[in-house]
Amino acid sequence: MKILIYLGHPAQFHFSKNIIHQLQEDGHQVKILLKTKDILEKLVKLNKFEYENIQLQNRRNNQFSILLASFKRTLHVWNIARKFKADIIMGSDASVAQAAYLLHIPALTTLEDDYEIIKKLAKLTFPFTTSIVVPDVCGVGPWEAKKTPYKGYMKLGYLHPNRFTPDKSIVNKYIQSEKYCIIRLAQLTAHHDTRINGLNVELVKKVITIAEQKGYRVYISSEAAIDKTLIKYQLKINQDDIHHLMSFSSLLISDSQSMSVEAAMLGVPSIRFSDFAGRISVLEELEHSYQLSFGIPTTKSEKLVTMVTELLSNPTVGDLFQQRRQKMLSDKIDVTAFMVWFIENYPESAKIMRESPEYQYNFR
Repeated sequence: MKILIYLGHPAQFHFSKNIIHQLQEDGHQVKILLKTKDILEKLVKLNKFEYENIQLQNRRNNQFSILLASFKRTLHVWNIARKFKADIIMGSDASVAQAAYLLHIPALTTLEDDYEIIKKLAKLTFPFTTSIVVPDVCGVGPWEAKKTPYKGYMKLGYLHPNRFTPDKSIVNKYIQSEKYCIIRLAQLTAHHDTRINGLNVELVKKVITIAEQKGYRVYISSEAAIDKTLIKYQLKINQDDIHHLMSFSSLLISDSQSMSVEAAMLGVPSIRFSDFAGRISVLEELEHSYQLSFGIPTTKSEKLVTMVTELLSNPTVGDLFQQRRQKMLSDKIDVTAFMVWFIENYPESAKIMRESPEYQYNFR
């Protein structure tokens, strides 16, 4: 079987990496395409995957540039998939669905964003895709007939205990303190980030002051250049090691939705300070069903300060969150095992999931 996988974001690489390994071990040919985005290409290289970059330059952050880049990617994916003679294409980008539609081959759209959050992208993607494979809590708007819901999260594709074991020796290469927090600053330039605010410099400084007063070291991970007054806190690591550092941290404070979900998968307390708070189904479930994350809108900065103080003052909070994590894991499946089965048996697997969705519990 020939499988084409397109990666548009570091989180999509992490989701796909174990799937790719397993598909290759099972004897399938897998071709990886990607675009230049943050540390995506660096991560693919670190993991020694062969790939092709179909968008070498970062696009400008305006609607025309976004649409033009998407059109060009569709042409590239169409041409490469045609020459590769792909049997199936997987990814979250509109180019995947559109190219597959033109070639009359199946396209699997894998994401965990709600239709209402990514409406523009969805309108360019969902009409052309074959199956929308998403966590069961995600809404897909008018395309419910194409939805394959599963009991899990994309981040469990690489942070499920079957797939990831935290390694303290990796942490010790960078951090000697037993008590530390991570602040994650997102770039907020995606198509759905328009008019979305997050952490600012003054608020970050307040959080750092609180943490240091409680005896914690603070490290900042950022997609973009950070203010010169914060450079001494900047975390400089092999980016493939970030999940090991997160695993042993006491708290994540972030305006990144992706890293907040990752923290929940690891049982690490997280506070996301963003205008997306209260709007994303995956994070709402993690917050309200499992109490594994806290969302605060940017109009309530004092609430952020209070919550940071409370969490860092509670010596039992780490054990409590690990208990909550175990409850979450008991309800969910091994997403990588499920996805490999779904791809290898498509389209019969989609039919099975429609008729007997409980079949997925074979992949716990």
